[in-house]
Amino acid sequence: MPEAPKTGRTLSEDEVLGRVLAWAREQPLVRAVVLESSRTVAGATLDRFSDYDILLVVAETRPFSEDNGWQRFFGEPLTRFGDSKETLGFTTYFRLVFYQDHTKIDFAIWPVELLRTVLERQESTELLDWGYRVLLDKDGLAARLPAPTRTAHIPKKPSEREYLALIEEFWWEATYAAKNLWRDELVMARYNLDVVMRAELLVPLLEWRIEIDRDWSWKPGMAGRGLKRALPPDLWAAFERTYAGPGIPENWDAVFATTALFRRVAREVGAALGYTYPQAMDDGVSDYLEATQQLSAD
Repeated sequence: MPEAPKTGRTLSEDEVLGRVLAWAREQPLVRAVVLESSRTVAGATLDRFSDYDILLVVAETRPFSEDNGWQRFFGEPLTRFGDSKETLGFTTYFRLVFYQDHTKIDFAIWPVELLRTVLERQESTELLDWGYRVLLDKDGLAARLPAPTRTAHIPKKPSEREYLALIEEFWWEATYAAKNLWRDELVMARYNLDVVMRAELLVPLLEWRIEIDRDWSWKPGMAGRGLKRALPPDLWAAFERTYAGPGIPENWDAVFATTALFRRVAREVGAALGYTYPQAMDDGVSDYLEATQQLSAD
């Protein structure tokens, strides 16, 4: 097993990829190795915590999907996560591994048949569309992969129905945040506010707002990553105010900060796309929120 680096030393990219390739060359089932995502994009922001996204194209997936022992070729895993999804009718697997030396490698596992299908169609896939670099190609197949379009991860312009549906869901969820704060049910209220209102509804709305300024060409990061760099400073400051501590009064402040920001951005997005913001819905629910806040505990 490879020796872990000394404490405090981060392995270089050449060292990490060298270990992966040395192992892959000796594995008959591994037919190709492809580095994908940010490490293949010129000018991408990388730091000591940036992981490695490695696609393994294999002749048989079962030894890699049913047994985690192969992951120890790099070192001893500290923690890991596994998942699967369908891609063009084939089951693909994901084995995300955080090693004891603090290297994180996200392995994607494809059957060779999927690679051949992609080559036949000459259509990029979501996994490879932001960028990739072929590191090992035993059969000369991966070299014929289609060039990335760099569009698969960019949000599409919402239809008016999609725009209105997001707004209606936001104001619907706001009523739940209000009643759960009145009930002193902090866990549920924070779910309404943090998970649904902010993460699932406000963040996509903010991403639409950024796309409008960038002609629908910006790639959002996962769960709002990158918003701070992309939003105007005043919008980011308003977004920061949607976060709160454990007290009920400060969570009420966060609710009203969230609704104020949502209202502002939803109007701007609607105006840019030619959609009418449902002001009557906003007014009615806002009145309900204020009235609920003023209710006594009895």
